[in-house]
Amino acid sequence: MTPLEALQATLAAEHAAVWTFGTLGARTSQSASPQLYERLRESHLVHRNRRDQLSREIRDLGDQPAAAAPAYALSNPAVTIDEITSAALAAEAACTASYADLVTHTSGARRAWAVSALTNAAVRKLAFQGSPEIFPGVGELTDR
Repeated sequence: MTPLEALQATLAAEHAAVWTFGTLGARTSQSASPQLYERLRESHLVHRNRRDQLSREIRDLGDQPAAAAPAYALSNPAVTIDEITSAALAAEAACTASYADLVTHTSGARRAWAVSALTNAAVRKLAFQGSPEIFPGVGELTDR
C-alpha cells in the first residue's frame, strides 16, 4: 500500500466516523445522558477535524480526496445507551485500526501525525468502555 492509498483508506474511515458520531449524537439525549452526549459531540468534532486534515494531505499530494458515502451502517441498532456506546466503540476501533495502518505506510511528519491520531483514538475507545491494548489497532498483536 502506498502512503497515498493509506491516506485515502484512513479518510474513508474518518468519513464513516463523522457520520456515525453525528448519528449517535442525534440519538442521545443531552439532558438524560449528558456525559455520553458530550463524549459523542467531542468525538464528532475530532473526527471532522481529522477528516479535513486528511483531505488537505491528499490534495497536497496532488490527488482528489475520496468522497463520503451518503450513509454508513451502524454496528447495531443504536437505540439504547448500551448500543449507542457499543457503536461508538466500534467506530473508534475502526479508526484506530486505520491509523495503525497509516503509521506503517507513512514516514516523517505524516507518520508522527498518524501516531498522535492513533493514540488519541485508542484513548477515545476507553471513553466508550473499550479495553486497553498494548498495540492499539493491530488486531494480531492484541493479546501480547
